Amino acid sequence: MKIQIGLAAVALVLAWADLRAQQDSPRVVSAPLPEMENLAAQVVAVKRVYVDRLTGGETAAQMRDQIITTLQNSKLFILTENADRADAAMRGAAEDLIYTDDFESSDSVDLRGGASAGVRSGRTGSTAAITNGHSLTAGTGKHESTNIKERKHEALATVRLVNKGGDVLWSTTQEGNGAKFRGASADIADKITRQLMAEFERRGKQ
Repeated sequence: MKIQIGLAAVALVLAWADLRAQQDSPRVVSAPLPEMENLAAQVVAVKRVYVDRLTGGETAAQMRDQIITTLQNSKLFILTENADRADAAMRGAAEDLIYTDDFESSDSVDLRGGASAGVRSGRTGSTAAITNGHSLTAGTGKHESTNIKERKHEALATVRLVNKGGDVLWSTTQEGNGAKFRGASADIADKITRQLMAEFERRGKQ
């Protein structure tokens, strides 16, 4: 019985000390971080979008125009040029490159052969000697070089959809070299829009 009373007393002392420590230490209140799932779910709530200028130079400006066109045709959002009215903004970077790939190779074959012929005569003392010989020489050489120049067109874009608080709701990276009836920039813009439409459809089913 005395042991039980002693343990109870110790427990009370520890509890009291812990309470005093909590009262003496400053209270830190941290706001709960938004869950990624909740952020992604906000995509379907976006109604009006502003497509910001993309980094990457003049080709990026052309890519921005292509994205605006494909998004407008998809009817997913109302596209606006007024960033203050938008529920979210699309930002990112893009590059549309046209260059020439130069490939050069060379091959060579070289074959050589030879023989000799001649007549030599000489005298040693009173003895004369004549030696006959034959000579044959053949050679061939072949050198070929190939130079191929191929014009290539490639594009790359990384974009993200950001809400007014600066949180990223959705992002994607697309690359391509154009399709049969459209250029690389239009192809990338179409891929971005299709990815966003797929996200809308997936979120709408949840």
